[in-house]
Amino acid sequence: MNKTQLIDSIAEDAGITKAAAKLALESFLKNVEQTLKKGDKVSLVGFGSWSVADRAEREGRNPQTGKTIKIAAKKVVKFKAGAELDGSVNTPAKAAAKKKK
Repeated sequence: MNKTQLIDSIAEDAGITKAAAKLALESFLKNVEQTLKKGDKVSLVGFGSWSVADRAEREGRNPQTGKTIKIAAKKVVKFKAGAELDGSVNTPAKAAAKKKK
C-alpha cells in the first residue's frame, strides 16, 4: 500500500474527504518526525512504538572493490510492533500451518 492508497482507505473508513484524510495523515507523520527529532519515543498501545537509537561507526566493504571503508555513526529510527499488531499478523500463518498438518 502506498501513501495515496492509504489516504483513500482512511477517507473511506472514516467517512471523510480524501483532502481531510491527507491532512490527518500528514499531521500524524509530521508529529512523529518532530517527536523523534527531539529524541523522544512515540508509542501507540497495541500498534507499536518508534524510537531513535545511535548506530556506532563501523567498518564495511565496498562491494565492487572489496576495499574496507568506514561507515559513519548515525542515528536510526527503530519500530517495534505492539502485541496486538504482532498477533494479528502472525495468527493467520499459525492457523494455516495447523490446517496443513
